[in-house]
Amino acid sequence: MSAANEMLSLEELGDLRQDMEKLEQELMKNHRIDPNLYIEYDVKRGLRDSSGKGVLTGLTEISDVCAFELVDGRRIPADGKLFYQGVNVEELVAGLQGRKFGFEETIYLLLFGKLPNQKQLELFFSVMSAMEELGGRFVRDVVMKASSQNIMNAMQRCVLTLYTYDSNPEDISASNVLRQSMELIAKLPIIAAYSYHSYRHFRKDETLLIRNPEKGLSLAENFLLMLRPDRKYTELEAKVLDIALVLHAEHGGGNNSTFTTHVVTSSGTDTYSSVAASLGSLKGFRHGGANLKVQNMFADIKANVSDWSSEAEVEAYLKKILNKEAFDHSGLIYGMGHAVYTLSDPREVILKKFARQLAEEKGMMKEFALYELVERLAGQLVMEQRNTFKNVCANVDFYSGFVYSMLGIPEELFTPLFAIARMPGWSAHRLEEILNTSKIIRPAYKYVGRHMDYVPMEER
Repeated sequence: MSAANEMLSLEELGDLRQDMEKLEQELMKNHRIDPNLYIEYDVKRGLRDSSGKGVLTGLTEISDVCAFELVDGRRIPADGKLFYQGVNVEELVAGLQGRKFGFEETIYLLLFGKLPNQKQLELFFSVMSAMEELGGRFVRDVVMKASSQNIMNAMQRCVLTLYTYDSNPEDISASNVLRQSMELIAKLPIIAAYSYHSYRHFRKDETLLIRNPEKGLSLAENFLLMLRPDRKYTELEAKVLDIALVLHAEHGGGNNSTFTTHVVTSSGTDTYSSVAASLGSLKGFRHGGANLKVQNMFADIKANVSDWSSEAEVEAYLKKILNKEAFDHSGLIYGMGHAVYTLSDPREVILKKFARQLAEEKGMMKEFALYELVERLAGQLVMEQRNTFKNVCANVDFYSGFVYSMLGIPEELFTPLFAIARMPGWSAHRLEEILNTSKIIRPAYKYVGRHMDYVPMEER
């Protein structure tokens, strides 16, 4: 049995291995559904229609994801736009020029439905700063014990345990949920940073680094301060991380983790259970883990393409990836394409500008040029491979991992950073669900199995 894990792995099962293989065969034999039945019963797989558009399941005022415009009554693909509580994110980011608390302003906007004035922002920031404290007992007894190599799982465990530290955890009134949400927004960056350092200390035998956040600093600044041994960061580094958090804060009610928030909230459960469920959703490689896939893909491209500036060589390797001959043999160019956006993802457009600035500061323009080249080639190649005229654009994951790498953020924190950014969006949607609906979300599944007579044990 592994010293780090008290649960048996398949390799450690020993004599049980053959028995497990028999059970696996039974599982695979009895749980296959004929894919043609989805067509026969017009089942919206993944809650999407035949064109891939999401099935309408609710109403929201929190954010609007736009990829089309109406021309003579027809929906025409357009450059993507994203609105937080009616405010265009592009304008929001442009308005943050020269100011460092962009993410804090965005949190206020998502929770309260309007941009704060200076007095409101100062009040909000003061309350959030007071809520950052985790407490030595929690850090010692929860964060430091049973460290996890996956920080998302460590965050889930910490969030669930915070329930026991809450004097009123079951109250799902809007006022109490607002208080809980603000506390989790403030505490999640610290939980992520401490969980990472705990993992490095207990599993990698590195020096334990625990540093409290400093009052008066933005969330982005404090995260870099808590992460780095020398506590140092440049103004541009903090600004780019702040903008990345803003861009990941919210993306409509239909994305997997936010829909999870709505579903779990509709059952009447507590805030900590709801957030833990959303963290579990975001952890998946099809959702929050996508930027890490992009980074791994680019590492593979760099290793197998000798001339990064050669369009012909890069294109040839991308074709190998699409033909399942290279990288992970999935046939996917990660970071390309989006369920909603067609011509462009506004988050990617904005983040790319800051990625360029950071690459210039870090002397990594050669790498940035490779990203640009892949972005330019990949969309057309994917369209040709899929035999479709629907435009394929780069999504926000395409550059986010590159940005995090330039900031010195370890890969183990890529998805946790996404969770930190998305926590305000989850909170806003949880509050919206509580304030506006009273029914549990319960979609239907069509039974396509067969009915059988019960057979007594001695006759089987």
